[in-house]
Amino acid sequence: MAVDVILGLQWGDEGKGKIVDYLAKDYDLVCRFQGGPNAGHTIKIGSDKYVLHTVPSGVFRENIQNVIGNGVVLDPITLLKEFDQLDKSGIKYKDRLFIAMKAHLILPTHRYLDAASEAAKGKAKIGSTLKGIGPTYMDKTGRNGLRIGDLVSPNFKAKYEALKEKHLGMLKLYPDVDFDLAGEEKKWMDSIEIIKTMNLINGEYFVNKAIKDGKNVLAEGAQGSMLDIDFGTYPFVTSSNTITSGVCNGLGIAPSAIGEVIGIVKAYCTRVGSGPFPSELDNEMGEKIRRLGSEFGATTGRPRRCGWLDIPQLLYTIMLNGVTQIVMTKLDILDEFETIDVATHYSVDGANATTELPYDLCDGEIEMVTQSYQGWNTSLDKCDNFNDLPIETKSYISAMSSLLRVPITMISSGPERRKLMGVPR
Repeated sequence: MAVDVILGLQWGDEGKGKIVDYLAKDYDLVCRFQGGPNAGHTIKIGSDKYVLHTVPSGVFRENIQNVIGNGVVLDPITLLKEFDQLDKSGIKYKDRLFIAMKAHLILPTHRYLDAASEAAKGKAKIGSTLKGIGPTYMDKTGRNGLRIGDLVSPNFKAKYEALKEKHLGMLKLYPDVDFDLAGEEKKWMDSIEIIKTMNLINGEYFVNKAIKDGKNVLAEGAQGSMLDIDFGTYPFVTSSNTITSGVCNGLGIAPSAIGEVIGIVKAYCTRVGSGPFPSELDNEMGEKIRRLGSEFGATTGRPRRCGWLDIPQLLYTIMLNGVTQIVMTKLDILDEFETIDVATHYSVDGANATTELPYDLCDGEIEMVTQSYQGWNTSLDKCDNFNDLPIETKSYISAMSSLLRVPITMISSGPERRKLMGVPR
């Protein structure tokens, strides 16, 4: 069987968690393949709201196995907080959650380094979530990292102390920041004792056996494609490959194993933190979208920057990911707009309009060429299927699918599971 992929096509916060939760019923395994606790996948089931940072979003479906892949960086303290949330809600997960032994650990000193490094950058800061993600991936590529499998190694303590001492030496290069290392270290050590009792696996063998056995596997991405370390708005990016190619490295599978690639697109566009955002609306319109969409980071709580849908940006990430179908989320947030603008082309430094992104979105003057569409100016709350939608909504969806050259197969008009409907092809 093939591995289907769900990932975000913008700067994150596209609503991936809800879509994974909804589609998980059709799969045997849901696997996170990259990122760490900088992710915030929000899922609403009835009146209950959950925010997952590390645990795959398939955990709420009974009998589905969930895998934290080797491409993930894992903070034991954060993971235990998620366990506590699941325990209090009566979610049975311990027999269904598996952690790849090659996944790297976030140490307290990784978070300490993250905070010190970001503080030292001043106005040049990249908008880090301060979760220790960057320093952990740096140790991974620098071949100094500590992995889940090391927790059961007889040399664990020596490995931990060596990495900690390296970090303390690096911290001398930065101004002091407020960080309770002793307190955080105690919580970390307590947390790893619990993690050692979990299902620790050779992830690559586990996932490939599932594929060989004919099981349906869904790979869940974190962040968004425009935050990819290689192809995002560098240097304002995350530290992992957030695109489809990251699935192969993050789970240990061959490219030929990839099946459907489902791209998640918000009906408008948002970004958290610093970095270029060509279609940003730094005005009352942007504030209206933020207010109606409750656009505040699930992980950081920071207000998200808001703007119109950006077609050149989406064509770029559709190309990179090999997207086969699109799910459009938060369509209901546009209910109160008379007209809806969409950025269809870029004009860079006064050049002719193009749909091709420049080498560096950080440099040059980008002017947006926009097109307006008639809004529906009515609530979609009572619409349970595609035929119930206003004609203007259907026209907007059809126009976006045409511009993006990929079918929009589902739309979401609210945070609940039931607020998801198929789009006829």
